[in-house]
Amino acid sequence: MNEQLKKLISIAEKKDRIVLGLMSGTSLDGLDLALCKISGAGKSTTLQLLQFETLSYEKELLHDLKKLCFHADARLEDLCTIHKRIAVTHAKTINDTLVKWKIKNVDVDLIASHGQTIFHQPNTAFGPATLQLGDGDIIAHQTGIITLSDFRQKNISAGGEGAPLAAYGDYLLFQHEVEDRILINIGGISNLTFIPANAPFEKLIATDIGPGNKLMDLWMEHHFEGMTQDTDARLAASGKVNYKLLNQLHSDPFFDLAYPKSTGPELFGLNYILSCMDACECRHMRHEDVLATLNLFTANCIFDAVEGLMTHPTKTSIFISGGGSKNPLLMSHLQNHFSSLQIGTTDQTGIPSDAKEAILFALLANENIAGNTDSFGEGTTFHPAVSMGKISWPH
Repeated sequence: MNEQLKKLISIAEKKDRIVLGLMSGTSLDGLDLALCKISGAGKSTTLQLLQFETLSYEKELLHDLKKLCFHADARLEDLCTIHKRIAVTHAKTINDTLVKWKIKNVDVDLIASHGQTIFHQPNTAFGPATLQLGDGDIIAHQTGIITLSDFRQKNISAGGEGAPLAAYGDYLLFQHEVEDRILINIGGISNLTFIPANAPFEKLIATDIGPGNKLMDLWMEHHFEGMTQDTDARLAASGKVNYKLLNQLHSDPFFDLAYPKSTGPELFGLNYILSCMDACECRHMRHEDVLATLNLFTANCIFDAVEGLMTHPTKTSIFISGGGSKNPLLMSHLQNHFSSLQIGTTDQTGIPSDAKEAILFALLANENIAGNTDSFGEGTTFHPAVSMGKISWPH
């Protein structure tokens, strides 16, 4: 028997596994590394976060990524090259970070690498299509750690749209016997997971909502040289909402689609803002006013998505994660919208909001190796009960 396969079997049989989850979202704000100690699998899963860090991409790589991500005219040579560059960068980051954490590579059982999304489209001529770059074989070989990657393709093959995948990990970590729970992740795109109290996986709803931080970040990059985000929403807070533009932003047919659904920067990009401004003849707006409007737009999209799900408001908890949880103006808008509820972050449950998505991919890797699909019953059309992640050997 292949010695690497023997090792994988021994990892699957261990009581506890050390899994390093990697996540880099559409906001391109860096690579999240979450080192997790995971015991069991399925509904018996317990997880302890051992270490967490977010490391920004180097300027040159970030510049090249921004030229390629979600651009229809991307050159094949550039895509192939950056596929390798991302993997090499991630592998070096892993090696360096483990040294910093004083952890030996040999003591890490698995790497779960989401990769960098450069395209996501649920409605191509051939159905949903998505692409994440950062080759798992390179990461495995250069770190010496068995690596699982490319999680979204199995979901698409089985009938899903490849996003959001948070449903699986959210169910394992956050299901509750007596209260409904709504998990909202605000990254480049916002998504939610609704978990009714004491419900089987089939009753869960997980869907993209619409824009998260991406539109605000794009406006900053386009109009404020050297700035990639509106830190602490200082500029947005100094602006005034333009309600003509706000109404136009809400007019896209995406918002009328039934759940579940997925989207990406292909729709909610800079051109979306400009086309909406043209439609309401408000290209003259101050940049601060545009940011104020986009901030409220993101909050409104989240509220509209959640409002219809709360059948028991007094027994519903809402937890926010992702970069948007650090935006004080956005969080203030959400608290105003949900005036009868206390809006919290996943930090209150022991899961740091910044680390949540990296943790969720560590969970998916653990389920692939040590679990089975029983926890997810028969699954749903959008979230089929399948194991996800392709396995790459170090040698």
